[in-house]
Amino acid sequence: MTSALLVASYNIHKAVGTDGRRMPERILDVLAEIGADVAVLQEADTRFGVRTSVFPGDMLGRAGWQAAPVAEHAAAIGWHGNAILVREGVELVRAARLPLPALEPRGAVMADVATGGLTLRLVGAHLDLSGLWRARQVRELLAGVARAPGNPPELVMGDFNEWRPMGAAMAAFGERLRVVPLPPSFPARMPLGRLDRAFANPALKVLDSGVHRSALSRLASDHLPVWVQVAHG
Repeated sequence: MTSALLVASYNIHKAVGTDGRRMPERILDVLAEIGADVAVLQEADTRFGVRTSVFPGDMLGRAGWQAAPVAEHAAAIGWHGNAILVREGVELVRAARLPLPALEPRGAVMADVATGGLTLRLVGAHLDLSGLWRARQVRELLAGVARAPGNPPELVMGDFNEWRPMGAAMAAFGERLRVVPLPPSFPARMPLGRLDRAFANPALKVLDSGVHRSALSRLASDHLPVWVQVAHG
């Protein structure tokens, strides 16, 4: 069994594509194009009322995905829209929600996953539009990760809503984790902004990273997915 993991992070915009159509099956097809072992999703649940998964019925299971148990009720797969999916063959060791300070409801999710000789603590987040709140959220996120049992190396990915190369929130990540270089991913049809980012523990070896550009990914969401392949350092 391989000791490397290919992890994708994808703001799926509630499965509404750039053509205005809600088609969650396109999201799963994009993840299949990437060949991801694990996927961190943002906006994976509907936004208003009782949050429900954008993937109806057993769509995830039929596609070979399992959602980490971070939702507060059975109709959702995420927490504040953040979800973690693992493919068959990847062990889901534990999962947890990470509350974040914010003016509007925000949170991050965390899962320890394992395959072969690699155990990884994966954190997914969708941070605030306000730079002041983002910096607070990053500090609380890192504190929550440090409080969690065990000590596997972390990979933090998500939509950080930061247009600048290194704002205060991103600098806070850099105090503990290293930046994984990624090209622009937003907006999907003509990417200009590096809103979707990744930060890795120095104990991890980053084998490769990138943005997935295809005809389907430019259509399925307003963000392109980013991906990182990691192994033990």
